[in-house]
Amino acid sequence: MKKNQKCFVEYFSDADMRDIHSATLEILKDTGSILHQRESIALLHQAGASVKNGNRVLIPGDLVASAIRSAPSAITMYDRNGKSAMLLEGRNVHFGTGSDCPNLLDSFTGERRRFLSNDIEDAVKLVDYLPHIDFTMSMGLAHDLAVELQYQKKYAIMIRNSTKPQVITAADRTALNDIADIAAAVVGGREALSKKPLFVLYDEPTSPLVHTKEALEKLLFMAENRLPINYSPGTMAGATSPVTMAGSITQANAEILTGLAIHQLKRPGAPFIFGAGMSPMDMQSMQPTYSSPEAMAEQAGLCQIGRCLYNLPTWGFGGCSAAKLADEQAINEAATYILMSGLMGTNLVHDVGYLEFGMTYSFDLLVMCDEFIGQAKRMIGGIRVDREHLAIDAIKRVGPGGHFLDDAHTFDHFRENWQPGLTDRQTYDNWKADGATTMGERAKAKIKYILKNHQPEPIPPDINAEIEMILQRAALR
Repeated sequence: MKKNQKCFVEYFSDADMRDIHSATLEILKDTGSILHQRESIALLHQAGASVKNGNRVLIPGDLVASAIRSAPSAITMYDRNGKSAMLLEGRNVHFGTGSDCPNLLDSFTGERRRFLSNDIEDAVKLVDYLPHIDFTMSMGLAHDLAVELQYQKKYAIMIRNSTKPQVITAADRTALNDIADIAAAVVGGREALSKKPLFVLYDEPTSPLVHTKEALEKLLFMAENRLPINYSPGTMAGATSPVTMAGSITQANAEILTGLAIHQLKRPGAPFIFGAGMSPMDMQSMQPTYSSPEAMAEQAGLCQIGRCLYNLPTWGFGGCSAAKLADEQAINEAATYILMSGLMGTNLVHDVGYLEFGMTYSFDLLVMCDEFIGQAKRMIGGIRVDREHLAIDAIKRVGPGGHFLDDAHTFDHFRENWQPGLTDRQTYDNWKADGATTMGERAKAKIKYILKNHQPEPIPPDINAEIEMILQRAALR
């Protein structure tokens, strides 16, 4: 998304953001958080935090303020070839997929079945091909891979089948270290990886106000290695956070800032991305309302705080749905969330292609969302105003009663208009003659074409061999 975005959504006044920040500091100072990792407790205690009962940490406001000041306001992400691919700053918006769905809605059988490693390979190939999907996640939990090596092997599949930047998950610090070794093998070493990061880690505290040993160890690893992390709560308002939007935002903010404080104490200036997933619990189904109006509004508010008050890169959701099929509900929820994420100016928007609250992944929805993202980027990109685009000379040339079809100005600029890949613009008769297909049918045809014809840029054989050695080392361990 262009930096000069003209259209945007903001929910809060400056006073609103200051009130939420003040409420957050009150929670951090008076209520605190439970931490299950000794080094994190020690870092906070040495910096002036109080510790009760061994692991209940109360964090003062000046410690939080110092962490906010030291974290960078911009992060550049690189592709596998070392080229700048995403600038996480301001209102720049980038879209990508999600991770770790247990199920896949098979595009060709219609079956909801378990995700397998070959499905992850297909999914990443789709991402590599689709022009508006900016980064990849694994999309699925591969049930045919050993649990102990699940994340390392998924990462090897990701890096072999796309050059695009990645957002990753990892079971623990050991798995994360293996993944960093794989990425370093590809880009030329750990120092090269730190200078030109290829992946962001998605890491989660446990709401409300608990930080597990595994989450904190991964947080510290990323700080040590100067690699970007998103430390993102996943709250369900009314269950694991307050039911009110402002209350849910305040709690999520407290959880994020606790992570940021630890992160910056470990290594000041290490890259950190600010955001959370806040979905109200539906009190009838007891499920998170993934694409509800409240979830979108809460994301907008939290990202506004991250961007405007803290000057940090931001994280959020889009292109996802509670629907069980890639149907009308899915398209409505996914497309609305995509447009809202763009209007919010969220830097990293993930979960494109999710169904069933993240339990099921859909290639069909992914491919259709690529189209919706292209539309959203065009709408949000603004309208250029200069003499050439005002078309003064063209209007004078054509004059009253003429037409612009054969004017040079039309030839020079018509390609600036967004062109669809799946959306039908034919006449009824031509559409009928062309097979009378639905968008869903055209999406399936596109999936077949990509999987049959697209060949991702290969990794050199010597580096592939090094990746295999890292995986074998992990297996022996």
